[in-house]
Amino acid sequence: MKYILYSLIVFFYVNSACAQKNKQYLIDSILDTYINSKIKDSLLIANAHYKIGELYRYSFSGGDSAYYHYYKAEKIFKNLNNDYKTALALYGIAVIQKDEKDFTGSEITSIEAISLLDKVRTTNNSKKYKSFLFNNLGLVFDQLEQYEESISYHIKALNIKNNLKGNNESTIDNSKNNLALAYKNKGEYKLAIEYYNQILENKNLINERPDFYALVLNNYAHTLYLSKNNEELPKLYFKALKITDSVNPGGYNSIIINQHLAEYYDDKKNKDSAKYYAYKAKGISQKYYNDDLLKSLLLLSEIEDGDVAAMYSKEYIKLNDSLQKNERAIRNKFARIRFETQQIEKENVRIAKERMWLLIISVVLIISTFLLYMVITQRNKNKELKFIQKQQETNEEIYNLMLSQNENIEEARTLEKKRISEELHDGVLGRLFGTRLSLDSLNLNNSEEAIKIRGQYIDELKTIEQDIRKVSHELNTDFISGSGFIDIIKTFLETQTTAYKLSYKLEHDDTIHWDEVPNKNKIHIYRIIQESLHNINKHANATEVNISFKLKNNVICLIMSDNGSGFDVNKAKSGIGLKNMNSRIDDINGSINIISDKNVGTTVTIHAPIT
Repeated sequence: MKYILYSLIVFFYVNSACAQKNKQYLIDSILDTYINSKIKDSLLIANAHYKIGELYRYSFSGGDSAYYHYYKAEKIFKNLNNDYKTALALYGIAVIQKDEKDFTGSEITSIEAISLLDKVRTTNNSKKYKSFLFNNLGLVFDQLEQYEESISYHIKALNIKNNLKGNNESTIDNSKNNLALAYKNKGEYKLAIEYYNQILENKNLINERPDFYALVLNNYAHTLYLSKNNEELPKLYFKALKITDSVNPGGYNSIIINQHLAEYYDDKKNKDSAKYYAYKAKGISQKYYNDDLLKSLLLLSEIEDGDVAAMYSKEYIKLNDSLQKNERAIRNKFARIRFETQQIEKENVRIAKERMWLLIISVVLIISTFLLYMVITQRNKNKELKFIQKQQETNEEIYNLMLSQNENIEEARTLEKKRISEELHDGVLGRLFGTRLSLDSLNLNNSEEAIKIRGQYIDELKTIEQDIRKVSHELNTDFISGSGFIDIIKTFLETQTTAYKLSYKLEHDDTIHWDEVPNKNKIHIYRIIQESLHNINKHANATEVNISFKLKNNVICLIMSDNGSGFDVNKAKSGIGLKNMNSRIDDINGSINIISDKNVGTTVTIHAPIT
């Protein structure tokens, strides 16, 4: 549907034989048919309004109709939160407001559009339209004779255009011409001439854009005239007029050139030539009935004498009043369009509210039922979570008691070993040492047999002494540190694997001093093994599990692997079990890595610092 709509619009735009009234009727009919069709795509409708606004502005000279469609498009785009398209519609409105001399309105609209473009993603098109809006503001302030502001905005527009992608020579030349015009109106003729020369340096401009070339040449000539540099005048005026008439005989641009010629000859006291060109400008401008006709009448009132001058002065005043009334009427019409559109929108809002209330009443019972179900479900979940939490707390208390009991046993064992060591060293060993001394003193008997026997006893006593000393040292040396924690793990694995019908293999590095590991770390490691075994039993369908403890760079490395069915690690990351494991690892500043392959198994690797 949208392609048919756009095709028809383009067809009527190209078909110049169709009367303007018929064009307007047909386009409105197409739009009404489209809007009233079964398709209710707001974006397509807004685009249709925008396209029609563009056609009215560029081809039909229908400022009010263009304003209406731009305004409709802008409202729909705004409701869709489409800032870029809203800014484009506002740009069209701002240009129309400027053309109809609603300068304040055009300024406000342009600034609103720029603020919207500042929020959207920066693209070549967004920068291009921002430069157009700055250019429009420059033209607005030029009309208001606020030339500093006008120059500032034109420079902003020119800077953006210079950084656009693609061939932008034409639009850059347009900005330079507007900037030069602002400098000329301000009286800074040297700067104006500099920019005009930059444009005219393009030797292909006269062939590519002859009408624009003539416009720039005329502005350049007029700037020379205002700066009292008349050496190339009126030759430049005639050249510009010749080019304009060759492109569009009696066209709009020739009005200004003829006015400048009349002004030039009047300054030279050549009344006949001045009147000739002034009347020629008036004749052409009567077709447009705008400010150019007003300026032609003012020019004739200054060139003519006596009653004729007075007549044109009265016509000037009458036309000026008429144009001002017309401008006010157009501005009022714009305000009326906004008001009527807002009234329609309010009515649509009222209807939408009524439908919304019906929908709300229909949905309230469903929502209430759903909320009640959610409350009951949540309560049950809370009870379950509290039970699980209580169970976990109880398990931790039991485990802490186990560890505490194990520590008490180890402490008692150590004390007992120390007592036996002291007893052997200080009691038995002392007595044996005394006996050896006694026997040694008896060695004074020089009998060979006595000496031989005593020597044998003394050697035997020495051997006993060494054996007792060896036992004493071994008793005073600790057993493998932390073997109690490994015993707890073994007991837990034997119990759980029997319940889960699994076979297990446990390997541990004897260099790990579990007594130096904080109880909190051991509790978390115990719980992680417990959670892993639970997951293996619940999800993996495994038959065996391998667990190993290794020490690397003062970091305990725990590896648990099974031969189960495996799972998708990314999908399982949100599970409570894995979240608890990650939380425990984070609490001891460790790390966890899970690798799982379907039908192969799962490997959980944990690194936990000793301290």
